[in-house]
Amino acid sequence: MTTTVYSARRIITMNPNRPFATHVAVRDGRILGAGSLEELKGWGKVELDTRFADKVILPGFVEGHSHAFEGGVWKFPYVGYFDRTSPEGKRHKGLKNIDEVVAALRAHEATLPKGASLLAWGFDPIYFGGRRMVLADVDKISTERPVVIIHSNFHVANANTPVLAKAGITRTTNVHGIVKDAAGEPTGELQEMAAKYMAYRAAGVEIAAVLSDEQAVWRFARVAQLAGVTTATDLHNELPESTVEGYLKATASDDFPIRLLPAFAATSVPPADGVVRLQALTKKNNDKLRFQLVKIVTDGSIQGLSARMRWPGYYDGTPNGVWNVGPDDIDRILLAYHRAGFQVHIHTNGDEASEVGIEAVERALAAAPRWDHRHTLQHAQMADAGQFRRMKALGICANLFANHLYYWGDIHYAKTLGPERAERMDACATALRVGVPFAIHCDAPVTPIGPLFTAWCAVNRLTASGRTLGEAEKIPVADALRAITLGAAYTLKLDEELGSIDVGKRADFAILDDDPLSVPPGELKDVGVWGTVLGGKVFEAPKA
Repeated sequence: MTTTVYSARRIITMNPNRPFATHVAVRDGRILGAGSLEELKGWGKVELDTRFADKVILPGFVEGHSHAFEGGVWKFPYVGYFDRTSPEGKRHKGLKNIDEVVAALRAHEATLPKGASLLAWGFDPIYFGGRRMVLADVDKISTERPVVIIHSNFHVANANTPVLAKAGITRTTNVHGIVKDAAGEPTGELQEMAAKYMAYRAAGVEIAAVLSDEQAVWRFARVAQLAGVTTATDLHNELPESTVEGYLKATASDDFPIRLLPAFAATSVPPADGVVRLQALTKKNNDKLRFQLVKIVTDGSIQGLSARMRWPGYYDGTPNGVWNVGPDDIDRILLAYHRAGFQVHIHTNGDEASEVGIEAVERALAAAPRWDHRHTLQHAQMADAGQFRRMKALGICANLFANHLYYWGDIHYAKTLGPERAERMDACATALRVGVPFAIHCDAPVTPIGPLFTAWCAVNRLTASGRTLGEAEKIPVADALRAITLGAAYTLKLDEELGSIDVGKRADFAILDDDPLSVPPGELKDVGVWGTVLGGKVFEAPKA
């Protein structure tokens, strides 16, 4: 048995019994121990690897809320507001108004073969001064082929006349989420699952298969690895057989650089069938692929104007949002997976949605008591102190979308939430103070994968304009690092396997160019990632 000892400038272990070390020993893909070289020589003959001698080693970052179609969306044109870089390193300039979006997509449409649908993504109209895209805008792109434009939040889409016609969407269509104008006519905007999927089907788009094939999951894994991630979720997937087979094939490769945890979309089939399906999938688990999570999506997106808000609602008077799974349905779905022993992750953006999620867990525990369930509210963007206290009492975890602060903090301050509520959004300090186990995340492809950027957001709470949004909710760098390592592992029930550099855990490391505990907090996002180690195998990030 070969024992490799890696030396480093500093090792930040996330192990409270030994928080720092200079060397870590690895055997058979697992950690023998961390300490000094002399201490680790007690394990017998070792091979000293000094390639990280001037680097800093942390536990591999754990991205607890991302989607594998981060690796698939780049097949399609990006039409977002912010500049963004593709996995190949191409910089895509942000589009600043609807006319620019239409012009870009008209140019792209001219390159497509006859009969092909046009799918675009990243659209973010909330920045356009209240102007929403309407049917006339999308029809300027084409009235011959189906056109679907997915918003950056992935909760809303716009479609053209051919899509609405094929989907049978008219003024008489009574489906929640079909936006209509003052005259009662559809505008082409479709909010949340029921309405969106009518458009996808009409356009001939199988969204799960298109965005989560084997090639897409490889691209997703590489993007994650470049950011120091060694474990990532695909946190809402219907998991058709083609996707499962692609995941199995990809993760069987020695060169696949991450561990992947898909979450089964709870509403894709009736709960009884879903439980059986997920139980069967768990038998396919391997060293890099773990089926064990379930996802319920309650409301939508605050910036997409489809989240469910408690009184007094949206700051600018926007009507309340759309339920995907609301109070009438969540108990039936949650209880089935809870009874079967699965961990359920519940999407909640608005505070009304968080309330519905908390109450549903409370009723499930009353009906079927269960220790250490770790059901997790995902985003919990508007959860207040009282809701965090109830989460603590019920054993609920939170995974907070800290990137919201940078990308949409200014809009939330001025338009959707107002100053007071915007300053408490993504309340990491409240979670820390109350004792709710929490992680922070990027929700890729909603925002790019970058745990150090996400940690920077939670520490500094700066918006894109430079406004500090909620001084009282800032957390120390050490706590932010824990939230992207051991904290995230806890919310996935993997904290006994990974998340810290400790005896017996998997040898999964993030290798950094600098010490995130030593640089100024404002420079945390700029710390370079040299590469990763996964189960003892080194993956160096390519250098520009």
